[in-house]
Amino acid sequence: MEKVQLRTYVFIDSLQPQFAAYSASTAQGYLPVEGQSSLYVEIAPGMEINRVMDIALKATNVTPAELIVERQYGMLELHSDSQADVRQAGQAILDALNLSENDRVKPQIVSSQIIRNVDDYQAMLINRSGRKGMMLIAKQSLFILEVYPAGYATLAANEAEKAADINIVVIRAAGAFGRVYLAGDEKDIIVASEAAIKAIEAVDGTVEKKK
Repeated sequence: MEKVQLRTYVFIDSLQPQFAAYSASTAQGYLPVEGQSSLYVEIAPGMEINRVMDIALKATNVTPAELIVERQYGMLELHSDSQADVRQAGQAILDALNLSENDRVKPQIVSSQIIRNVDDYQAMLINRSGRKGMMLIAKQSLFILEVYPAGYATLAANEAEKAADINIVVIRAAGAFGRVYLAGDEKDIIVASEAAIKAIEAVDGTVEKKK
């Protein structure tokens, strides 16, 4: 296997209800459910993700929900009722790549903002432009987070849902940048935004050199 860059390595201990439902609505593989553990891995170059998936599935009893193969990046998701099985699959991936968890790219928050009292027309635009989750309702507050690499959007969304009573509107966790859109009452959005940012900032990893 050629040398790869570990862009994202995210272990999620317990999928929250909306996060699990959102993932199930967008995944093309075997669908995760609330309470399961999950692993998201993103690497470069993208084609190597096929071999990585093969290694993980043969290592232990996990189920795949996502396999996204692009020329530049590749991403997979694995889940199970057993945290131990998910961790074992992750370790098998790391061993095959001759990497450790801390070799992953340390995530960066590219931008974050809270829009309070969202206008009716802006809510309509967001709901019509790629929304897969809950509806954004006019007059709610909206938190938007952009993160790099993209896969860390999953961690931000799940931890935000743990922390507050919010609605997940959009999660985009593949590509150059990840984005999360969360909606709810202002007080809940503030708590959720803080939890999402704290989760991203707590991830250890390697600072990517600018090219």
